[in-house]
Amino acid sequence: MEKVVRENKSSVSVFLVVGLSESEEPQLLLFLMFLCIYLTTVIGNIMILSLISLDQRLHTPMYFFLANLSIIDIILSSITVPKLLSILLTAQKTILYSECVTQLLFFQLFVVAECYLLAAMAYDRYVAICFPLTYTLIMSRVVRIRLVIACWACGLGNTLVQAFSISHLDFCGPNTVDHFFCDVTPLLKLSCSGKKFAEAIFFIVVLITGMGPLTFILASYARIIAEITKISSSRGRFKTFSTCASHFTVVALYYVSGLFSYIWPLSTYAMDKDVKVVAVLYTIMTPMLNPIIYSLRNREVVQALRKALGIK
Repeated sequence: MEKVVRENKSSVSVFLVVGLSESEEPQLLLFLMFLCIYLTTVIGNIMILSLISLDQRLHTPMYFFLANLSIIDIILSSITVPKLLSILLTAQKTILYSECVTQLLFFQLFVVAECYLLAAMAYDRYVAICFPLTYTLIMSRVVRIRLVIACWACGLGNTLVQAFSISHLDFCGPNTVDHFFCDVTPLLKLSCSGKKFAEAIFFIVVLITGMGPLTFILASYARIIAEITKISSSRGRFKTFSTCASHFTVVALYYVSGLFSYIWPLSTYAMDKDVKVVAVLYTIMTPMLNPIIYSLRNREVVQALRKALGIK
């Protein structure tokens, strides 16, 4: 009997994804803009992967993690952007319940994997600067592979928890997802039961998978800065810190926008335009900017690119 009641409650089989605005007309200008961003993201990250694969000088722990970051960024963009492009081009906003939940779970997998990967990259920089003589020994190939596997395992664990949490939600009324992709917060807003349990789970997950890696990253950079201040020459201090500048920039962009996107709507359940703009920053813009930031700030990547293009 309880099973029948539950099935009657969960009567929503199709959601409407609002997108960036409530316009019912195709938005060709925005479509072209986000198409260019998506193509730049895919091409830029494939370029980084190719350079790291082909150039022996880039076969180091730092670039091993960067290659994994590029893989995550390509997939992360491919989870959210194609549906947004479809909405902008055709104004067709419907998505099946199963497709919506699938998008949510895959997004949660890769967004959390990136959080922990950024923490692993911070640890790599900490070891390189604070323990330079034993760096290659500490960051051996086995250690690097284990760290990356751990990042993916944390992402998978988060996905399983979110799947368990979402399975307790019932959707029996409004079916309009006030976002440009399916995520936990807008679905919590639509749920007619099971919301308190899912809220508690999601809040704990945000603390563990968001604030946990961020705290570790900040602690690593505190140790790095303390070590850099011991260097006597200003040129030496600048050169040492420049090796961390790219990663620190990526972390700032990713975490500031990501935490705002989750914590603000979690407290108000209001997916206003500001929240959507910030969500665009960490889900779409940051994956595009990562290859640019690392290319411009790393001499080894620039040299590898010049070599690949035949430029002396």
